[in-house]
Amino acid sequence: MRVVRKRMQSILIIIMLLIFLLIGRLVQIQLISTESFSNHNVNLIEESVHQRTQEMVVDDGRGKFIDRNGQSLTSVTNNRLVLFPFLNEMQWPMQQVSTITGISTVEMVTKLKDTKSPVAVGDHLTIDQLKQVNELKIPGVFGVPLKDERPVPIAEHVIGLVRQSQEKIVAQYEDKLKSGELKATTPIGITGMQKTFDEFLLPQQESKLLYHVDRFGGPMFGIDVKYTGDANPFYPVNVKTTLDLTIQEKVEELLEKYNLKEGGVVLLDIEKSNILAMASRPNINQTHPYEEKNKGLYNRMLMPQVPGSVFKTVTAAAAVEEGILTPNMTFNCNQSIYDESLENDHQKGMLSFEESFAQSCNKTFAQLAKQMSEKKPDSLDQYARKLGVTDPVGWSGDVFHFDHFTQLQEGKGTVWKKDANKRVPNAISQTAIGQLDVKLTPLAVANMMATIARGGEKRQVKVVDEIQYKNNTSLYTFKNKKLSGESIKKPTVKELQKLLSQVVQSEDGTGRRFQDLPYSVAGKSGTAEIDVENEIVNKWFAGYFPADKPKYALVVVDLNTKSTISSTNQIFYDIVKEMYDLNHQ
Repeated sequence: MRVVRKRMQSILIIIMLLIFLLIGRLVQIQLISTESFSNHNVNLIEESVHQRTQEMVVDDGRGKFIDRNGQSLTSVTNNRLVLFPFLNEMQWPMQQVSTITGISTVEMVTKLKDTKSPVAVGDHLTIDQLKQVNELKIPGVFGVPLKDERPVPIAEHVIGLVRQSQEKIVAQYEDKLKSGELKATTPIGITGMQKTFDEFLLPQQESKLLYHVDRFGGPMFGIDVKYTGDANPFYPVNVKTTLDLTIQEKVEELLEKYNLKEGGVVLLDIEKSNILAMASRPNINQTHPYEEKNKGLYNRMLMPQVPGSVFKTVTAAAAVEEGILTPNMTFNCNQSIYDESLENDHQKGMLSFEESFAQSCNKTFAQLAKQMSEKKPDSLDQYARKLGVTDPVGWSGDVFHFDHFTQLQEGKGTVWKKDANKRVPNAISQTAIGQLDVKLTPLAVANMMATIARGGEKRQVKVVDEIQYKNNTSLYTFKNKKLSGESIKKPTVKELQKLLSQVVQSEDGTGRRFQDLPYSVAGKSGTAEIDVENEIVNKWFAGYFPADKPKYALVVVDLNTKSTISSTNQIFYDIVKEMYDLNHQ
């Protein structure tokens, strides 16, 4: 009997221990580790709610980019019909909803079939349709404004990409992860302005439609749909860019129309020193952005490119300001930069300095550069700096706790790689016409044209004007800033303006194609040799318009193409015409 009693006591103790262990585990789950359970840091509260609800994200809570007129560049908001999956198990007035919305019952049934989460059906609903749907008060049927990504991204290289990246979010936002402000799955900016302004754009809270369901997935009647959203009047913020959505769309349409494979466009507002449009090709592979095949991830407008004869603008500025030109001076444009005779169809005869610039005679600028370099070997890079084409030109400065905040991630231009070449005649000749080691970003070239057009004043270029709170009040304004360093003199600027105008106005000018445009154009063409054997070139036209009262600076560049098939001039022509039409609507 005593043995039996001891056994019973032992069993009872074991049962009590198991009960205490179970209670302890329940306390841990229910009270202690509710927001960070197990090594995987599972939020048990969120998971339990998730099991009992069906939800649709209406807005991801991330800040957005808007154009200069307040239109969204990154997303579109459409009134949509939203259906919850438990409708599959119910009888509901589908035909009545179809009559109001114009969406067929077949489409509704197809969308709901086999889905486990709410779905948006059909296209944009009117405000009246939205109201009528919601007045029906059918469980699981709602008309709501949904924020969606643009079906075709706009200015994708400028704005950049947002992706989930646990590695990057841990590296950048470890403190926010530990505090629970962010999750490891929160998408962050990985390229472009999405990356630059990421800390301002991070989501505070998603906006969702929530419907409570029973264990079978059916609606819990008597419990209405809930809208959960961030009631904060200040966040998320809007980043107000200088881009113009209408102009940006026109530019991108033209690049598609003329099938420009590599290169792009930069269009600046000269007075404000703002980017109105910037487009780069090839397009980004949205599914596999880091794929190396075409390197579409990189913005060609911010990368240094071989400029060819566009660089003669710098050589011309140096020659004018250094005073090496004499009246009635002429140049033998039947010869190459190496003093060899050109083929007959490339010979231009004896030309003046002005004619040489208009017709882009290489010999003239090689000769002038060698003459300058005898006394001042640094003359070409000195004037490149004066015109602002070798250093980054985008807005930079201190913003809150960010020291040296830069709006654009630009490459740096080069004139010489080796100082020794500054005393080598052939190297000087090649550099003078924008070959050898010369590389400039299209943005810097556009800014050079804007600098000349506004009388020589160098300014930083902005792509963002302001960061706005959700209620449209200002969080931070990016003020206009000048580029540092010396500038060219006023008389030199006036001479460059005349030279650039003659490129178009002269009957033999390389830009005569633009004479019949409604806006007068001043500018410079460029054909940079990339692969002589295969006739591969970079084809440029850089300029400003109207020439008499400049408003816009424009660069179009077709990279790694052939001169015979390049669409550079046609794209430039059409953009100028589009800008005239937009301004005279």
